[in-house]
Amino acid sequence: MNVKLGKTRMIGPHKGNEMRSLQHSMRSRFKHTPQKKGDAKLKLMSFGDGKRGDDKLGEMASGHLFMMISTKGCPHGAVTALATTKPTTKMKAIDRIEIQVPIRSINPDIQESNVGKNEAASLTVPLAVVGSPIIAERQTVGSIDAAFKAKGKKYVGVATDQGRFSVSQNAQIINDYMGQVTPENSMKWDTIESSQNNFRFTTADALVNFATTNNKVIRGHTLVWHSQLPGWVSSISSSTTLTSVIQNHVTKTMTQWKGKIYAWDVINEMLSEQGGLRDSVFSRVLGEGFVKIAFDAARAADPTVKLYINDYNLDSASYAKTTGMANLVKKWLAAGIPIDGIGSQTHLGSGQSSGTAGALSTLAGSGVSELALTEVDIAGASSNDYVAVFRACVEQPKCIGITVWGIRDPDSWRPSTNCLLFDSSYKPKAAYTAVVNYLRS
Repeated sequence: MNVKLGKTRMIGPHKGNEMRSLQHSMRSRFKHTPQKKGDAKLKLMSFGDGKRGDDKLGEMASGHLFMMISTKGCPHGAVTALATTKPTTKMKAIDRIEIQVPIRSINPDIQESNVGKNEAASLTVPLAVVGSPIIAERQTVGSIDAAFKAKGKKYVGVATDQGRFSVSQNAQIINDYMGQVTPENSMKWDTIESSQNNFRFTTADALVNFATTNNKVIRGHTLVWHSQLPGWVSSISSSTTLTSVIQNHVTKTMTQWKGKIYAWDVINEMLSEQGGLRDSVFSRVLGEGFVKIAFDAARAADPTVKLYINDYNLDSASYAKTTGMANLVKKWLAAGIPIDGIGSQTHLGSGQSSGTAGALSTLAGSGVSELALTEVDIAGASSNDYVAVFRACVEQPKCIGITVWGIRDPDSWRPSTNCLLFDSSYKPKAAYTAVVNYLRS
């Protein structure tokens, strides 16, 4: 249907001629039936280069300008939609535009999808500019998550927490480029249950709420780990007590977000570099038996979530830790322990990416149903290294997703190595562009 704008006004520094330079008509297609016909307000929030502050929602990608539009006045509540335009000239940023569009007919040509409890419609909005510089100069290559999904994979994500995603630039990158989040610290034992049976979920709740609101996959991290463990757990010497403590912690933590989390790292970093058990309170008191205790409790707490064992230095096919992990998991699966996946953290040095494909093949041989690269960062962040890691996952049928351990270099756990995909100014590095280009090739 052809729709004329009822009212148009600009909020921000650009007024007058720049406003009049916008074409005062647009064509929209909806597959949505309002229960009551009438006006729906579309608010185009800050498309452009995003330099003006927190509410930037636009980007240039493949010659198209993407704008997030929130519609109000629809009987089903607020709707979030994505509009695309192909501008013929570069324009500078504007803060936001409010327009009122009468919706009086239906066109079934456009597909509809659901986002949470709200409906989302995809709108195509041609936007013309008459000689005025009001479209952003910024150009990006688009979403790495979308490009990865186009290869048949589940997500590309990032480690974050409330202190990170409350920063507008971080939140914007997650929303624009990522499809999954992992809590960096908020779900670890010392945060959630620092004293026995005193559970605090507030910080992790914030992450889960952020992720579900923005339609992001969540990986829970982590339930049983020798590090960031409260002293009251480390001091347990009774096998009966430790068994009960593990079961209680796993059950209450997982129940808190049951149905909202895709996968849990049930056990983290339990192996030595020789491929045997790491020395910890769990292995000292319970031996190998703590694996069954933890995974059985996890499966009972949430029968549908994917259950992972996660570790680092699983980066070479023949390395003792890699083969040890594969052999142990194969044995545990045969014994009926419900392990769905192996997570390889993939903290790499420069040039170390060449072993990733072989390592994934070894881990796949364990018999798990899926694999994931769970904490990726690569010293130097070379394009060749990052492309090799992504290629390894793309070409391994069991590898379903990749999580990068942070957004920008200063926020990394090893900041001096410049190991992430975004620099200190939140700009995507050459490695980001190289990965997206590879995925689209």
